[in-house]
Amino acid sequence: MTSPTAPRAVSARRLPLFLLTSAALLWPAAAQAQTGLYWATTLHGWVAAMLALMATVIGLVASPHHRERPASFLVGMMLSWVVLRAAAAPGAAGLRPLLMTLLVLCGVQYLLRQMNWKRSWIDHALLIQCLVVPASLLLTGGQVGILGTAWHAVLSLELVAAMGWALWLRHLRLDATPDEMQAREFRLMALLLLPTMVALVAEMLLAATSEALWWTASPWLGLMLPVLMLGLGLQLVNHVAHARADAERRASNIEQRMADRIAEVERSHSALAEQRLEQVTERERKRIAADLHDDLGAKLLTIVHTSESDRISTLAREALEEMRLSVRGLTGKPVHLIDALGDWRAEVVSRLGQANILAEWKSPAEDVVHTLQARAYVQTTRILRESVSNIIKHSGATHATISSAVQEGDFILTIQDNGQGIPTELDGRLDRGHGMASMKSRAKQMHGQCLVESGPGWGTVIRLTIPL
Repeated sequence: MTSPTAPRAVSARRLPLFLLTSAALLWPAAAQAQTGLYWATTLHGWVAAMLALMATVIGLVASPHHRERPASFLVGMMLSWVVLRAAAAPGAAGLRPLLMTLLVLCGVQYLLRQMNWKRSWIDHALLIQCLVVPASLLLTGGQVGILGTAWHAVLSLELVAAMGWALWLRHLRLDATPDEMQAREFRLMALLLLPTMVALVAEMLLAATSEALWWTASPWLGLMLPVLMLGLGLQLVNHVAHARADAERRASNIEQRMADRIAEVERSHSALAEQRLEQVTERERKRIAADLHDDLGAKLLTIVHTSESDRISTLAREALEEMRLSVRGLTGKPVHLIDALGDWRAEVVSRLGQANILAEWKSPAEDVVHTLQARAYVQTTRILRESVSNIIKHSGATHATISSAVQEGDFILTIQDNGQGIPTELDGRLDRGHGMASMKSRAKQMHGQCLVESGPGWGTVIRLTIPL
């Protein structure tokens, strides 16, 4: 009988690809001492330890995530190879066929699921194969023989086909949607899969053609499959890390959008509250204006017509005019600037004429189509009245010029007299005399300005500028 440890023994020649490390244990002690075989055996041990650690890490990292469930096939593939290497003892011969088919099942499923390519008939065929292969080998009474060699070739070809198909699917995806990241992944997968496919095919060809070369090369060729699994594991861990970074970035963007939306809602709520307050205020203004007009206005008008004292009648008439101006401001209705200019001109010319002061009114050269807000109309009227009152009471002027213009969105009103000017005892502080502080305050309320230029002997110029 041929020794089971002889290099040309049939059982050794028929060892499957996944039992390359087992072959190293079954070789004679003298062959074990060879340097190349020693290093190959050492590397197999280190790779097995690394695969066990990698399988644990991937299981812990990927298991909580639903989208990473295909990683369980990679874990199964790694553990199957590790256990298969440990099952090199003769007493574990019945376990090795099952481990080989489990490795192929997990490998094929992971490579295809990684590309979202799933077929139910493949799932069923792989499951049936897990039962048929061990059962058929057990029927031989534990002798691998030709049947074992045939199954070994079939399983190896299944892995080669799955690798080639996965690489082709990646190529199609890259052609459909060219992307730098997908291009890098394609190059990486090609770098991992192509050498492994070549190693699997080469191992089968050497086993069929040259047994001597097979004994020499098979320990090194057998390293390609676990190295592939290590590469796939590192790629998966890197993918999970990038996915987590992307998830955190998306969460940050969502939080930012949520904060922007909350701020927008707050602004809308604030604007709505202000609008509601303005509506309530507007209704209250109109109510007060109606009460003033119907009640106080009627009483003042009665005093004007029934009083026997000219002084009282004049004061009542002035109070009535001021009340009507206030009511107009409370109603909030905009006033056409051309109408406002007409009202101001009639009042100014009449008042200055009664004081024997020649009034010269200069209207804008172009057609005026602008409007004034009600409050702006009221404040401008009061500033104009205060200016005219100062001319009448304090200036000693004989001539006054009132001009208006619209320039670059601003309304400019200028009142100039030829009077004696503001006295020097005011020490240059023009806002302290003749109601200047009140005029400037009113202009400021309209987001405008009121400038006063004066000097003894050359009159006074008041220039009011307000935005339209």
